[in-house]
Parts: sequence; structure tokens; C-alpha cells
Amino acid sequence: MTDATATEAAIEKSRKAVEPARPKHIIRTLGKSLREYRKHSLLAPAFVIVESVLEIVIPTVMASLIDQGITGGSMPAIIKFGLILLGCSLVSLACGFLAGKFAAIAAAGFAKNLRHDQFEKVQGFSFTNIDRFSTGSIITRLTTDVTNLQNAYAMMIRMGVRAPIMVVVAWIFSFRISPSISMVFLACIPILGLGLCGLAVLVHPVFERVFHTYDALNNVVDENLQGIRVVKSYNRESYEINKFDRISKRIFKDFTKAERIMSFNMPLMMFCIYGSMILISWMGATQIVASGNNAALGLTTGDLTALVTYAMQILMAMMMLSMIFVMVIISQASAERICQVLQEQSTVTDPDQPVMEVTDGSIDFDHVTFRYSDSSEKPVLDDIDLNIPSGATIGIVGGTGSAKSSLVQLIPRLYDVSSGSLRVGGRDVRNYDLEVLRDQVAMVLQKNVLFSGTIAENLRWGNPNATDEELRHACQLAQADGFIQEFPDKYDTYIEQGGTNVSGGQRQRLCIARALLKKPKILILDDSTSAVDTKTDKLIREAFHNEIPDTTKIIIAQRVSSVQESDMILVMDGGRIMARGTHDELLLTCEEYRSIYESQTKNQGQSEEEATASEPAPASAPTELPEQEQTLAHEVQNAPTADHTAEGGAR
Repeated sequence: MTDATATEAAIEKSRKAVEPARPKHIIRTLGKSLREYRKHSLLAPAFVIVESVLEIVIPTVMASLIDQGITGGSMPAIIKFGLILLGCSLVSLACGFLAGKFAAIAAAGFAKNLRHDQFEKVQGFSFTNIDRFSTGSIITRLTTDVTNLQNAYAMMIRMGVRAPIMVVVAWIFSFRISPSISMVFLACIPILGLGLCGLAVLVHPVFERVFHTYDALNNVVDENLQGIRVVKSYNRESYEINKFDRISKRIFKDFTKAERIMSFNMPLMMFCIYGSMILISWMGATQIVASGNNAALGLTTGDLTALVTYAMQILMAMMMLSMIFVMVIISQASAERICQVLQEQSTVTDPDQPVMEVTDGSIDFDHVTFRYSDSSEKPVLDDIDLNIPSGATIGIVGGTGSAKSSLVQLIPRLYDVSSGSLRVGGRDVRNYDLEVLRDQVAMVLQKNVLFSGTIAENLRWGNPNATDEELRHACQLAQADGFIQEFPDKYDTYIEQGGTNVSGGQRQRLCIARALLKKPKILILDDSTSAVDTKTDKLIREAFHNEIPDTTKIIIAQRVSSVQESDMILVMDGGRIMARGTHDELLLTCEEYRSIYESQTKNQGQSEEEATASEPAPASAPTELPEQEQTLAHEVQNAPTADHTAEGGAR
């Protein structure tokens, strides 16, 4: 695949990341985000109306000043109409200022609420919903798309109100002066209307494509920054820069194409403006000459001055409408994308009368089948039937892709089962209040995530009200207190975004401590001790056994040693439980488990043998092993070679 093809594929993937129906009731959906800014949204156009009416009155007053005051030689008339002009100008200025102020507050507040509503909606999404939107796409909707709508809204509640009023009222005033000349303005309307509609049809698909390309660009940036250490270690900076430049260039080309199409808007407006001015001047001058500047017979100089002013107001208002039209075209695609988020319905919701208490940590999978998508032919989990008593310790092993993580993600309803039922504490998880259920299920995921802030702040994600003593006790159980005390600031040590300034093992132990602070009825460790040495892993498991005996513990691990003391061990393959039992039972009955165990034990034995072979045996070292160790060594030595391994245990 060439670089250009890869770029097109990335953009197409971003475009197809979300395939909902085109949003309905867009204005109604967006209008809900106005809330406390409805008052400002009404005040802004109200002041605009007053400002516009006064601006239209000013040319009429000016015509009277010229005809009655200057041409008529009346000083009182000059003073009278001059004061009226001054008053109208000052009131118009004040109304314009207030209109701008309220429009700015309304638009900025509308944008703030839109961002809040989208982010809140995303927080309520299930994993199924989140999987439909890429990270870059959501970022674009929260930033670029909202900014487009903010600009369009600010323009609409000012220019969108001002321009139609100026056109209609100014035309009425000009019609009162000269019906024949006022018809010139009407001739411009169909020309502008047809031209702008044609531009909209051509440019809207381009802007839609631009925003999908923005999604791809944000995905590239997010992926690069998340994996910057890999990029640098493989010396792939140039490749990443070229990938970014290709997508950025695509945005440049699309925007250039859109702007090139929209550039016809200005020549069209100028043609109408100057054409109208020439016709008005010619027709007005003809009528003035014919009437001899007699108002009773035709136009006066003041009337022509007013007509020219009205012509400029009408045509400038049309230009405003043209600018609004362009902004609406740009923001239409953004509005649709924002409404896709706001109208998306979470696949995981609270029931009408939710259960508000989890009685215990018992878990019962009753013939559970799960698919990530309804269109998937093969289920991820197939007919899972499993009962876990409260307080039990369950180990799960299996090869990569055996759906171990998918199994445990159903317990806190990160996904919902496709068929069958899953009960926690004797009640179907779909009957619980989501917050109540998830408060009693603590998960330490495969990808350990720490947020920017102090260690204490990260730990208090588990319990915001935890005392310093509770923080330290949880860290002692997770074997994290030791390395925390070595930091100069101890629990006030600042953690960089993603926890990049601590090691993988330290991150895992902090995440375990954070989960323990929830004091949950169910604790799930999804391969969360893989970066911890075996000694520390054992100490953590012993702490669990002694300190939280009533908590149901589910441990997904790569190392058999991490689960061999469990009350029951599940061996998963292809989304099914292929074997279950204790460590000793599985060694006898499950060839897959025995292969994993023997390969790991054999490798461990070889490593220890190599380590001891490099050092001379002490003179007092016994020459024979105890009987129990001799038996274990004999079993390991004569164990059959495993046909295959599961990449170190499980994923």
C-alpha cells in the first residue's frame, strides 16, 4: 500500500467510524444547549432591531434636512433635523454596543454548553457507543465543530436579524420615495438567490469531507503522542511527519477548493451592488432633471441622496446575508456532526426502578452470549455458564484473543450481554443503578492509566474522601508504599500525564491501590501484575487473602503462579470456557493448562539453574534435595514438551 493510499484509507476509516442516520431536528437539538443564555439570545436581536430601524430612519431625516434646511435656507430646520440626527445616531450606537455584547455572551455561552453537553454525553456512553466514534472525531466535534457553530450563531443573532430588517424596511422607505427606482432592488434578489444556492450545493460536500479529514488528522496526532517513545526508539520521526503532512495537505486542498468556489460570492455581490447604483443614479438624475428639483413633480436632490443611502443599506444587507449564508454552509456539517453525538443513545442505561444496593459479590453467568456488534456472525463469548460465590478467588488464563477481558467487562456493564443473563448479588446487572453497581466493582485494566496530578489525587479516584492513613494502607496492600516513600514529595509527588514518570510496575501497583480504596465487593485484575516481579505479585495476593477475604477476586494473568492458589481457575479459548477447576485438578485434566504450566516452570527452572551454575556451590551445601523438591524436579525434568504455548500464559 502506497503512502497516498494509506492516507485515503485513514480518511475513509474516519468517515465510516460513525454511520448513524442523518440527525433529525437539528435546530431543536442544538437549541437545548442555550439554557441560561436564552435571555441574551433574545436581547441581542432586540437591540439589533432598534439599531436597524434607527439607521433606516436616519436617511429620511437627512433628506428632510437637505430639502427643508439647506436647500430651503431654514436655519431652524437645520437645527431641528440636526438634533434628531444626533439623537438617532447616539441611540443607534448604544443599541449596537449592547447588541454586540449580548450576542458575544450568547454565542460563547452556547458554545460552552455544547462542549459540556457533548462531553457529558460521551461520559454516559457504553463501550459500544465509544467504539463507534474515534478519539480524533470526538476531539474535532468538541473543538473545531463547536467553534464553527459559535461563529455562525453570533453572526445569525446579529447580522441574521439586521440584514432582513434592513432589506425590507429600507425597501419600503425607498418605495415611498420612488416606486419605479425601488424595483431595481427586487431585480437583484433572484440573481443573488440562484447564485448562492448554486454555491451551497457545490461547497457543502467539500466541507463535510474536510471535517472527516480533520478527524483523521487528530487521530494521527493522538496516536503519535501516545506512542512517542516507540516512534523515537524506532527512529520513525520522518515517517510520522510525512504521514501528518499528507493529511494536512489534503485539508489544504479541500479548503482551497471550497474557498475557490465561495470566492464567486463576492463578484456576484459587487455586480449587483454597482449595477444597482448605476441604474439608480441614471434613473434618479433623469427624474430630477425632468422635475427641475421640484418635489411635487418628481425627485429632489434630498430624495436621490436618501435613495442612494437606502441602496447602499439594502445591498450591504444583502452582502451580510451572503456572508451568513457562507457561514451556515460551513457550520451545517458541524451541526450535523455535533447532533450525531447529542442524539446518540447509550446502549447501557439505568432501568426505570433501579436496585440501589449490591448485597454481595456473587456472580452468575447464565448461558451468556456476547457480540460487540449485532451484525457480527461469530460471538465473542459463546454460552458462558459460570457461578462464582461471594468472596471466592477466580483465576482466568487463556491464549490471546480468548475473550478473557470481554468476560470481565460485562460485570460492571461496560458492555451488555447479547443473550442470557448476568447476575451480581443475585440480581441481573441490568436491574441495578449503574453508579451503584460500578461503585461495588473495582477494575484494574490491562492498560493502567494514571492522570496528571499527585499520587494522592490519583489514588482518591477510588475514594474521594479517603484519609491519608487509608491511602497509605491501600498502598501497603498493593506493595506501593515502599517506592512512594522513596520519592522526595512522597504522596504529593506529581504524576505526569499517563504516568510516564513512573515505571510500568509502579503504575500497576498504584492502580491496584486505587481500586482497593473503593472497598468493592468485586475486584477484577485484568493482567494487572504483568510488570511486577513474582515476589511482589505473591505479596499482593497474600494481602488480598488476608485483608479482603469477603471480596470476590477475579485475576486474569499470564503467569500460572499468579492464579494457581485460586479457588477455581478458568481456561478460556475462542470465547468459551474449555476447562475449570483447581490448579491440581487442571494439571490432571486439561492438557492446555498443563502445557502452559510446564513451559513456564521449565523456563523458570532453567533460568535458576543457569544462575546457580555460574557460582561454586558452598562447601556446606547439601548434596540431596528434600523428598518433596526431588519429586517436583523429577516431574519437571520428565514433562513432555508442550506442543504450543499461549504466549506466556494469557492476554
